[in-house]
Amino acid sequence: MSVATDHAGPWTVHDVLALADDGTHTRHELIDGQLIVSPAPGYPHQRASRRLAALLDQAAVASGAAVEVFEAVNVVTPSGLVIPDIAVAYADAARSAELSLPASAMAAVVEIVSPATRRIDRLVKPGVYAEAGIPTYWRVELHPVPALTVFTLDLDRACYAEADTLTSPGVHQVQTPFPANIILADLVAP
Repeated sequence: MSVATDHAGPWTVHDVLALADDGTHTRHELIDGQLIVSPAPGYPHQRASRRLAALLDQAAVASGAAVEVFEAVNVVTPSGLVIPDIAVAYADAARSAELSLPASAMAAVVEIVSPATRRIDRLVKPGVYAEAGIPTYWRVELHPVPALTVFTLDLDRACYAEADTLTSPGVHQVQTPFPANIILADLVAP
């Protein structure tokens, strides 16, 4: 893709949002002035994302949480612009959103680890999300077996603390950001 080499100077959120959609579903994110380009997620990733977003949407409605659940939306953070696989946004903020939402509008974000985004999802994005003050971060691992780790923001240290890790078969109840029952195998089954 020539877009990164044709740009002079550090990237801004405005620059990234102005990029034309080339139809490839390539994700353009910005962290500390650096453009990060990721390929469209593979089918297992998309399957898990769609199913988890639907599950979270149903759980939010059942719990009465004033949120909306989105897949792959632009979230503006102090360090730039990220696209979490799933974003749980406060409903009041989401109502007026068009192209992006500030991190302060997020109740939770979810990253589903893919081969192309492994380092970013595990090492970089948790720090970006914590710095932005997003209360809850979930990381879903698909391989070698499905696993979900729930992190909550430790305000004193400005980083995430592991609240729960789910790996076993069966139904798991997660409490954050609202109660949800999750069967990890259902996220990946064809």
